[in-house]
Amino acid sequence: MSLYQVLLGARQLVQPGPHAVYARVRRMESNPLYQGMASSADVALVELEAPVSFTNYILPVCLPDPSVIFETGMNCWVTGWGSSSEQDRLPNPRILQKLAVPIIDTPKCNLLYSKDSEFGYQPKTIKNDMLCAGFEEGKKDACKGDSGGPLVCLVGQSWLQAGVISWGEGCARQNRPGVYIRVTAHHNWIHQIIPTLQFQPARSGGQKQDPRGQQPLEQSSAPSLAAHTILLVLPALLLHL
Repeated sequence: MSLYQVLLGARQLVQPGPHAVYARVRRMESNPLYQGMASSADVALVELEAPVSFTNYILPVCLPDPSVIFETGMNCWVTGWGSSSEQDRLPNPRILQKLAVPIIDTPKCNLLYSKDSEFGYQPKTIKNDMLCAGFEEGKKDACKGDSGGPLVCLVGQSWLQAGVISWGEGCARQNRPGVYIRVTAHHNWIHQIIPTLQFQPARSGGQKQDPRGQQPLEQSSAPSLAAHTILLVLPALLLHL
C-alpha cells in the first residue's frame, strides 16, 4: 500500500472544504533521466488507486501533442500553494494562487540566465526539455512550494499543460524567470507509461484569458486539474500518510 495520497478539488489547504477529495496513490513513476535539482526530465507520473469523478471543482487538463507550439509572448497560467515571496510563507488558510506569465523563448532565457555574474550568479543553461515563462524585470513568479505544479495555456478551446514547475534562482528576481519542464519533450516517455492516453493536437485560434474568468490574480477558485487515474504533477497536493 502506498504511503501517499492526493488532495483534489481543494481551493485552500486549511480546512479544504466539502468539495475536496482524497485519493490514494497506487504508484509513482519518476522519469529515469532525472539527475537532481535543475536537471532535465524533472517530471513524474502518479497513478491513483481508483478513477477520479470529475466535478465543477475537479476537472481534467489536456496534454499537448508534440505538434503544439507555445509561442513566445503567449500568456499562460501557473498555479500553486507555494510561498508568496522568498521571505514569506503563504498565510493561512493557504488559498490556491494563480499568476499569468508570458512564454519566453529559450535563446532569450539563456541570455537572461547568463547575466548578473557580478552579483555572484553562475550562468545556467536552459536545456531542450525546459521552457521559460515569466518577466525579465522579475517581481512576479512561482516560488518555493510550487514545484511540480502546472503551467497551462489556452489553445483554441482547450487548456493544455505546457509545463511543470521545475526550478529558478530565488523567486521573482530580475533576469531569472521561472523554468518549467516542457511536457511535449517527454511525450514518448508519457506514452510509454500510459499507452492509451490521447494527446491534444495543434489547433489554430489560441486565446489568452484567465482559466476561471475575471477573478483576482492573488486568490483563485480555479479547480485542481486531474486526469482519470494518472496525474502529471498538477495542482493537487501529494500527501505523505
